[in-house]
Amino acid sequence: MECDNLVLAHLLRRAGFTANRSELDTYQQIGYESTVEKLLNPVGTDYLPDDIIRRYHVDQSELRELFGAAAYWMYRMITTTSPLEEKIALFWHGLFATGYSKLNQARSLLNQIDMFREYGLGKFDEILVQLSKDPAMLVWLDNQDNHKGAINENYGRELLELFSLGIGAYTEDDIKECARAFTGWTLGNAEYMSMRATKDSIWPYGRIAWHFAYNEDDHDGEEKEFLGEKGRFDGEEIVSIICKNPDAAKFICSRLFQFFAADEIDDDLKRKVVDEMVDEYFKSNHEIRSVLRCLFNSEYFKSRECRYDRVKGPVELVVGAIKIAGSYNSPTLDIEQVAKICFFMGQGLLQPPTVEGWHEGVEWIDSGALVERINFVVQELGNTDNPGIKYILDCLKKSNQHSFTPEQLLDSCLDLVGPIEVSGQTREVLIQHVSNDGDIDFSDEKNKDKNDQRIGELLSLIGASPEFQMA
Repeated sequence: MECDNLVLAHLLRRAGFTANRSELDTYQQIGYESTVEKLLNPVGTDYLPDDIIRRYHVDQSELRELFGAAAYWMYRMITTTSPLEEKIALFWHGLFATGYSKLNQARSLLNQIDMFREYGLGKFDEILVQLSKDPAMLVWLDNQDNHKGAINENYGRELLELFSLGIGAYTEDDIKECARAFTGWTLGNAEYMSMRATKDSIWPYGRIAWHFAYNEDDHDGEEKEFLGEKGRFDGEEIVSIICKNPDAAKFICSRLFQFFAADEIDDDLKRKVVDEMVDEYFKSNHEIRSVLRCLFNSEYFKSRECRYDRVKGPVELVVGAIKIAGSYNSPTLDIEQVAKICFFMGQGLLQPPTVEGWHEGVEWIDSGALVERINFVVQELGNTDNPGIKYILDCLKKSNQHSFTPEQLLDSCLDLVGPIEVSGQTREVLIQHVSNDGDIDFSDEKNKDKNDQRIGELLSLIGASPEFQMA
């Protein structure tokens, strides 16, 4: 069943990183609801193979260095056939912010991203259990220093405050009891790692050998009282108590809504959708996949009101522009610079600024970051040598219509890069620019280069528009 391309393009911006035209046409043939299911249930994911990447990037064999590892993830986002798998990993990476600055090697961070891919659409309980066992998180929030009789509250505090319940839904005593429950959850080779850390050995062991271990002798197995319940709780039981709490449901559904639907939950309609997501959270036994299905299939999400109500994060913007331009589909040394550009825009992959993650929404587009954002998109969409831009040019030239008025040309380009909708003010500015050179005639071979240049300029201006900066 065919569906509205505007709605489908909106879904693919939110549940992915923007779809190029050929991807959109493929999804359009199966319809909106089937596309939602395909995104939520990835099968046979394909992406640029590791062995090909490593022929061009020797540093990505070990994936220890920060920007090389970030570039490795960007290749995956750009070329994957399962975009929601990467988008949900990016969501959890922002929520469970774990960074390179303390770990000083990136392999364990990429292992954490792999875990988000595997468990990220499953039960919230299982995600939190896997997070609590994750070596990068154990080091990031010091749980390897959390011992029976000498607790370290760092992980227990952030688990409740930033990862699951939110401020005000627990007490200081709950933090202490939570920390007690996670004693004994540690690194399996901590002493060896401490000894080898200064040597930074990679082959065959070194820091990459971090793995989880449960030390029963170091676990506090005495009775605890947590969120009003009493028992000899361990970490998994603490997670179960958290995840059945209404505050946890509201917390995670609100965060999912803000990442996939709108920056702010600022009206009754949005609050109603979040409430529906909370209901689905409990009906599905805390499954994230079901919660997102509820959101994506809601009338609100498919409505015009939901479109362009989120500022694209830097990674979303960069990957989306690259997908339209068709660049970086094969290995190139420039990919590491692209990872650095995301950092300059304010979102360095694998290096969130604090345990709170990134401040999103309008904070993405302060004056300095906005210049970086526009410059990158203009460079990608304005380069008529890029395969995706050549494809757009071919579509225009092969259409039944050889000559385009400025209005017709703008409408065709907006359709081919999205489709995206622009405001009356944006449209007026774009038409004014195109009108400077009048109609465009693709049958005129003498003006071929000039016509290509005009299209590149128009696509650049579309990329610089306020609407393109929004998801």
